[in-house]
Amino acid sequence: MGKVKNRIPAIRSVMMPRDTNHLGSIFGGHILSLIDLAAGQHARSISPKKYVTKVMREVEFIAPVYVGDAVSFYCETVKIGTTSVTIRVDVEALRADCLNNISVTTAEVIMVAIDDHGKPISVIN
Repeated sequence: MGKVKNRIPAIRSVMMPRDTNHLGSIFGGHILSLIDLAAGQHARSISPKKYVTKVMREVEFIAPVYVGDAVSFYCETVKIGTTSVTIRVDVEALRADCLNNISVTTAEVIMVAIDDHGKPISVIN
């Protein structure tokens, strides 16, 4: 990761002490929550609908994230189905102490477009 220039993250967040686990690194569940938010933002950029997470698969934690890291969530559309969008999320941390981008997590997320009653609807009209 970090090789492609001019990428714009779906979201970016600085990690704070409240997000740490008992080992002193950022809690994996917090990163998963942010992956979910990033995938939702990306899905809405494809088609402005309401989305829910159907599947989060192939999550790979590559390296720890620490307090002070600026974490960026880069999204790429893998597939657009009838009612769903499959999104790859690459997560990179800009280390506060050395200004290096480190690949920390990857995941694949399937988001489903829904109507006001929670029923699946077409992604593309």
